[in-house]
Order: sequence, then structure tokens, then C-alpha cells
Amino acid sequence: MIYILLSISCSVIVAILLKLAKRYKINVLQAVMWNYLAAIVLSYFFFKPDLHVFKAVPSPLLIGLGVLLPVLFMLLAASVRNIGIVKTDIAQRLSLFIPILAAFYLFGENFTNLKIAGLIVGFIAIFLTLIKKSAVRNDRLSYVYPIIVFVGFGIIDVMFKQIALNTSIPYTSSLLIVFCISFVVALLILAYTALVKKQKVELVNFVCGLVLGCFNFGNILFYMKAHRAMAAHPSTVFAAMNMGVILVGSIIGILIFKEKVTKLNYVGIAMALSAILLITLSQIYAV
Repeated sequence: MIYILLSISCSVIVAILLKLAKRYKINVLQAVMWNYLAAIVLSYFFFKPDLHVFKAVPSPLLIGLGVLLPVLFMLLAASVRNIGIVKTDIAQRLSLFIPILAAFYLFGENFTNLKIAGLIVGFIAIFLTLIKKSAVRNDRLSYVYPIIVFVGFGIIDVMFKQIALNTSIPYTSSLLIVFCISFVVALLILAYTALVKKQKVELVNFVCGLVLGCFNFGNILFYMKAHRAMAAHPSTVFAAMNMGVILVGSIIGILIFKEKVTKLNYVGIAMALSAILLITLSQIYAV
């Protein structure tokens, strides 16, 4: 259970750092690039991957994931800045419904009544957590961010699952390749902004990026360790992780950052937890 708590803490800290980036004028693109450099170093140190895999051309799946990760990371930061930690975390965590659909259509998993009920409750929860009082145009445009986070992280989960099923390359080696590709993509984008748009590269972004990378990698590392420690109960790890992030992220967003949450938003948060619980129970009971 300690690994789950550590993973939850790292995940929430990443969201907090992205929230604080705007306040302290941190360049998110630069921080994201250095974040992947930290992830590369930590992956090599903790996983000791086989470097011989770099002799072969990466598969389209690894390349696609490597490109998608930094792009989605920047969109995640934009979502946190525009709609806050609470609603961004809800959208990110409820993206689990996309891999569940993929499990049915791509991996042949059967749906139970509990799982179907969880999906219905979850989609209602998404709607309720994103409702705002004001109807200003900018607020309406901000709905785009959680939708992108929801779809993007769902697709990433499916891609990670496909990589995990590939036995020709160890998962830890694949992860290192993905981080390397993500670093190169972020570096190319940064080079464009620095050379064309004359954006200054600052040391503070490098430091913040390394800190961000440590917690981002910690989230992945402790999540994997939790699954290894509780190999017989994967649904427990999954449910505790998702519900924990939603609860802790919501509490911090409301109490520390004073994010405005309506009564309907609170209902949505409760329904989100209920949806995840229903889906977890569906893995235990075939109803």
C-alpha cells in the first residue's frame, strides 16, 4: 500500500507543479523537455534496460507514443491553468473508459452489467464535473482542454497496454525508447520557438523540468512497484490509485488553490468515484 500512496503523491505533485508554472512564469515547453531528460536518466538508473534495442528502428507504436506524450503533457498543463487541478484530474482519471472500450473491441474482453453501469455513471460524471456557472465564451472554449486530456490519456493507456503485450522487447527498454523520442520531439519544438520566435532558454526552466521529471517518473515507478507487490490484486491497485488521485487532487485544488466548485461539480466528483468503484467491482464479480 505504501507504493500506491507514493504514486498518488507523485501524480498530485505533478499537477501542482503545472498549476504553479503560470504563477512563477515557468516556460512549460522547456520544463517538459528537461522533464524527459530526467526520466531518461532515472529509467536507466532504476530499470537497467538492455541498450542493444537502440540498434533497431523503433516500431511505429513507440514513435507514436513518444510524440504524443510531450504534446499531451503541454496540453495537460494548459488544462490545469485554464480549468484547475480538480477538473483536469477528473478528466485524466476518467480516461480509463477508453482503454476499457478498447479491451472489449481490441482485446476481446467481455462486458458485465457492473462495467456497463460504471461507464454510464462515468460519462455523466464527466459532464457534471465540467459544468461552470458562468457562460463566458472563454469558459466555453476551456471545455476543449479536459476533452483532449480525456481522449489523449485514454489513447496513451491503450498504447502502453499494447507495448506491454509485446514480448519481443522488455517493457523497461521500450519505456526508455519512448522517453528518448519524447525528449527529441520536445527539443525540436523548443529549437523552433528559440530560433524562430526568439524565445529565451532559461536555467530556471531546466531546474523546474528536472524536478517535474523526478515526480513524473516516480509516479510510474511506484505504480509499477505497487502492481508487483500486489500482483494478485491488480484491480485494488488500479482503484486505489485513481480514487486516491481524484480525492487528494480535489482537496488540494479546493482548499489550497481555492478553485471554485459548484454543487453539481461535487456530485460529479462523487459519481466519478462511484464509476471507478463499479468498474473495479466488475473485475471481481461477473454480474
